[in-house]
Amino acid sequence: MNLTVYLAGQIHDNWREELKSMAQEKRLPLTFVGPMEDHDRSDTIGEKIVGKQPNAILKDEMASRINNLRTEILMKKADVVIARFGEKYKQWNTAMDASAAITLNKPLILVRPESLHHPLKELSNKAQVTVETTEQALQVLSYIFE
Repeated sequence: MNLTVYLAGQIHDNWREELKSMAQEKRLPLTFVGPMEDHDRSDTIGEKIVGKQPNAILKDEMASRINNLRTEILMKKADVVIARFGEKYKQWNTAMDASAAITLNKPLILVRPESLHHPLKELSNKAQVTVETTEQALQVLSYIFE
């Protein structure tokens, strides 16, 4: 059995690569998908496809539509979603992806530090599992294969 895991969360550090490396070390049969990690490409994809937009708002809107389509397709194909919240960045995309996972009835593992317990308590109560580290999230996935 192979599981596809959608990795939702900020794209400003290498948490995804660390998680993938740990999964590979454990030889877990996991395939990872997620948002576009090239921030510039994500922000400019609309103009690259349909051409220059008249202003920054419309540029953002077009990119958002294409990124939302990409996310929806990949998330629908995923077996489980890991949504990682950290302390450093505003994380509306992570909240959107976690909410989408819930709406799509995708099993959700929420990763958040203890300091974000209160602001994420409702979301946490909708997730199947809430943990504090990506290592713990991987341990949850590893348990599935025991």
